[in-house]
Amino acid sequence: MLHTRIFTFNPIETNCIVAWREGSHTCMVADPGMFYKKCTDQLVEFLSANQLVPDAVLLTHGHFDHTWGVKMLLEHFPGVPVYMSPLDREVRDAGPNLMAGKEPVSSKRGEFDFVPVVDGMVVESGGASWKAIHTPGHTPGGICWWCESDSLLLSGDTLFAGAIGRTDLLGGDYDVLMKSLLERVMQLPGDTDVIPGHGQPTSIGREATSNPFLQPFNEEDTAWWEQDGIPIKG
Repeated sequence: MLHTRIFTFNPIETNCIVAWREGSHTCMVADPGMFYKKCTDQLVEFLSANQLVPDAVLLTHGHFDHTWGVKMLLEHFPGVPVYMSPLDREVRDAGPNLMAGKEPVSSKRGEFDFVPVVDGMVVESGGASWKAIHTPGHTPGGICWWCESDSLLLSGDTLFAGAIGRTDLLGGDYDVLMKSLLERVMQLPGDTDVIPGHGQPTSIGREATSNPFLQPFNEEDTAWWEQDGIPIKG
């Protein structure tokens, strides 16, 4: 059985996920977005109380609210590999300036070494296999991490309960995001549980039937001017 614990950190209320297999003393940590020392202490205390040591940090994308706790976590667990798409390096380096609409500037707190992630890559962590599904659109290097054996997807800011990720920030593209969602994410089994980067967990099946962004437009086959028998005269 795969256990998960969700922490909500920072003013943007980002979900940081810890996952571990029952009986294991290693765990996976996804999106450590801690801004404050007290949040890092809370995470470390939980790991210590459950005799867990991270063996991988998985990042769904490079936005600062998902990555700013990486260096603080590595101070407690040095040498743990961090996995991120290299396509999000510029997004990561922009830091909080991204939200203010300023030009990206280097942020030493946001800098860390990482293992480059490519689509289809599998990371073994916390007693589970996590497959990288490249889902650009929110950012160029967006990654959804899928644990097929336990029907769990970490969707980052690609898919939320009842919503999808914003596309108005650096590297965002609405059409690309929709392609990622419809051709990649929503092709997963309907019983796949989803833990998004913000908000409450959901499932692929629930979002397929209720998420307003993923519903067909149901457009009429006839043009609007031909409806109701309205003639058009030249």
